[in-house]
Amino acid sequence: MEDLAADIGLRQVVRRVAALNLAYFGIEFAAGVAIGSVSLFADSIDFLEDASVNLLIMLGLGWSLRQRARLGMALSGILLIPGLATLWTVWNKIMVPVPPEPLALTLVGVGAMLVNSTCAMMLARFRTHGGSLTRAAFLSARNDVLANIAIIAAGLTTASLWVSAWPDLIVGLGIAVMNADAAREVWEAAREEHRAAP
Repeated sequence: MEDLAADIGLRQVVRRVAALNLAYFGIEFAAGVAIGSVSLFADSIDFLEDASVNLLIMLGLGWSLRQRARLGMALSGILLIPGLATLWTVWNKIMVPVPPEPLALTLVGVGAMLVNSTCAMMLARFRTHGGSLTRAAFLSARNDVLANIAIIAAGLTTASLWVSAWPDLIVGLGIAVMNADAAREVWEAAREEHRAAP
C-alpha cells in the first residue's frame, strides 16, 4: 500500500517536473539563440532532456525491476545527448567568438536556477523510490542547479571583468562534463538493478 501511494505521488511530481522543464526549455532556447550563448543553448537542451526523462519515468513506474533497469540504462544514454550537442555548439562558437549579452545571460540563468531548484526539491523525497529512473531525474535536476549558478557567474563575469565569449564557452563545456558524469552514475545504478533483478 505504501509503495502504491509513493508511486502515485511520484507520478504526480514527475508530471509537474516534466511540464516545468518543457516550458523553460522554450524560454531558454529562444534566449540562447537570440544572444548567441553556448551555455544557455546547452542548458535549454538539458531542459528538454529532463522533460523526456520525467515522461519516461511516468511510463516505467509500473514495470518490473528488470524492465526499469533497462530503461535506466537507456536514460543514461539520453543524458549524454545534451553534452554532444554542446560540443558541436562550442566548436561553432570558437569559430565566431562573440560574447553573449551579459544581462540577458544572467537573468535567464537565474530563471533556470529557480525552475531547477523547484524540480530538485520536488524530486528529492522520491530519489530512492523507483530505482535508477528517479535517480536519473533527481541527479539531472541537482546538476542543473549547479550549471545555472555557473551560467549566472559567466554572465556577471562577462558584464564586469572579462568581455569575452570564453566565460560562456567554459560553462557550456562544464555542463557537458556534468551530463556525462550523471550518465555514468545512472548507468551504474541501472546495471546494479539489472543484476539484482530475478
